[in-house]
Amino acid sequence: MLEVRNLEKHFPVRRGILRRTQGYVKAVDGVSLTLDRGETLGLVGESGCGKTTAGRSILRLISPSRGDILFSSRSLSGEGEETRRVNVATVSREELRQLRRDMQIIFQDPYSSLDPRMSVADLVGEPLYVHGIAKGAELRDRVEQLLVAVGLNADHMQRYSHEFSGGQRQRIGIARALALRPQMIVADEPISALDVSIQAQVVTLLQDLQEEFDLTYLIVTHDLTVVRYLCDRVAVMYLGQIVEIATAEALFADPLHPYTEALLSAVPLPDPAMRIEQIVLEGDVPSPLNPPSGCRFHPRCRYAQDICKKEVPEFRDMSEGRSVACHFADTLDLRPFGRSS
Repeated sequence: MLEVRNLEKHFPVRRGILRRTQGYVKAVDGVSLTLDRGETLGLVGESGCGKTTAGRSILRLISPSRGDILFSSRSLSGEGEETRRVNVATVSREELRQLRRDMQIIFQDPYSSLDPRMSVADLVGEPLYVHGIAKGAELRDRVEQLLVAVGLNADHMQRYSHEFSGGQRQRIGIARALALRPQMIVADEPISALDVSIQAQVVTLLQDLQEEFDLTYLIVTHDLTVVRYLCDRVAVMYLGQIVEIATAEALFADPLHPYTEALLSAVPLPDPAMRIEQIVLEGDVPSPLNPPSGCRFHPRCRYAQDICKKEVPEFRDMSEGRSVACHFADTLDLRPFGRSS
């Protein structure tokens, strides 16, 4: 359904009275990935790695600096065609407007992503009205169906967002994303702003909706416990680049990149009797304004050697459909999830 090739998003840094460009923050710097129909792909990494920018660039909520975003669109298909493959990065504004029916987003913060001046009926029904799909009584019926699908009811339609809890607000955001029956949804940290007691409910809801509405998910998150439970495959990002892609099962059982190993060591375990030594990465995260030479992870990597400082590792295919960018992926014996050493 989706193929991203060498996606880049560089933000200019301007200084001085004349606001001249002094450099670029390389938030996303050469990301490539694929997403199959009905699949759930997790895009993970620590804060500031560029995963949210990548997700928004794929939807062209942020215009990418370079790269191709090839998407099989149902709304832009020609007569007699099931889907049409389009480049989201280059389509016209009118075509992009039509593409919104196929590609939607669930925002991270349910408190700021809902207009407090609009009722729930208006928030969820606006996409249907704007695209001319429903109006009047039909619009009201569609909104009611969507609210029921996400665990709310018709009594909530005339209320406003400030009258709801965080979990209920996120359900409203999910209903709004479902309104146009999209093919793909980018969920940007869909549970990070919620209480722990509510997070499991929303994760279960996302799974149920995927089956009911035949959805494809790109889950942007830093929570690897959610990834393990929800995702089919995982792409690990560090400083604007993907360093490893694997199935969720393979990633947790046998990480190939040192950064993945460090992330897995920080995942809390459900059994308090198990004590796992966390791998503490030395130093600070390098600035995306001036990333390190060679492997971007080498200043914090405990396995780094001279070649890591000089040569950029090739992002190469490994066995079982895995890919990794590490010079020593074949020789390192990295710690899997749940093992202390």
